[in-house]
Order: sequence, then structure tokens, then C-alpha cells
Amino acid sequence: MYSSLLFFHSLFRWLVLVSLLYAIGRAYRGYTSDGVFTKTDNSARHWTATIAHSQLVIGFTLYFTSPIIKYFFANFKQESQRIDLAFFGIIHFLLMLTAIVVITIGSALAKRKPTDKEKFRTMLVWFSIALGLIFLAILWPFSPLANRPYFRPY
Repeated sequence: MYSSLLFFHSLFRWLVLVSLLYAIGRAYRGYTSDGVFTKTDNSARHWTATIAHSQLVIGFTLYFTSPIIKYFFANFKQESQRIDLAFFGIIHFLLMLTAIVVITIGSALAKRKPTDKEKFRTMLVWFSIALGLIFLAILWPFSPLANRPYFRPY
């Protein structure tokens, strides 16, 4: 089960990034051109939040079944000094949770804005903040904190 969770978590991170970039691109274009907030824009907003929530559920399940996290909390005093374990155990978890909350708030606010321009601006700002948080929290292969491959097939 653990390896399946890793696979789906790795797959969904790309879906989250692609959907966020797509939604941000639509929001930017709509905001700068005073466009109409179409059904496609609303779908991009909705599906970005839905994909992010799916990733959160997979991530929570992975987090609470991970042998790395279990080890980290069983040996918290000594292992919290190791940046790679602290990154997995605390930093990644909190930053990603915060990013999903930001996406959720941004999606809900954009949905309720009265004008198209406000909807685009709200999506653009909140989703961009979430994207920045996600970029900080992703376990990039080049990260000095904790590196992982771009895709985990196992």
C-alpha cells in the first residue's frame, strides 16, 4: 500500500502543478484583458481545488502510514536535528497543508466575487501564493534539504 501511495502522490503533484499553472494563466489573461469569467474559467478554479484536495488526502494517508514519519516522531529529539527528516516530518507537511488552505480560500472567494475582474484577480493572487508555497515544499531532486526524483514509479 505504501508504494502505491507514493506513486499516486508523485503523480498527483504534477496534476496539481499543471492545474495551478493553467488556472493562474487563465486568471492572468482574464484579469489583464478585462475578460469575461467563463464556464471554463470557473471549471479551472473548481478542478484546481479538487485536484489539490485529492492530493491532500493522498498526502495525509501517506504521511500517517510512512515508516519515515513514524521513525521521525519516535526519535523526535535526536532526529529533529536532521534537516532531511525534519523536512519530511514538519516542513513539507505544514507548507503543503498551508498551500491547500490558500487554494481553498482563493477558490471560495473567487466563486463569490461579484465582478469578473475581481474573480480573476482573486484567483490570480491566491493561486499564485499557493504555487509559491508548493514550490518551496516540493521535494525537488536538486534540493539540499531532502531530494527525491521527479517521478516515483514504485
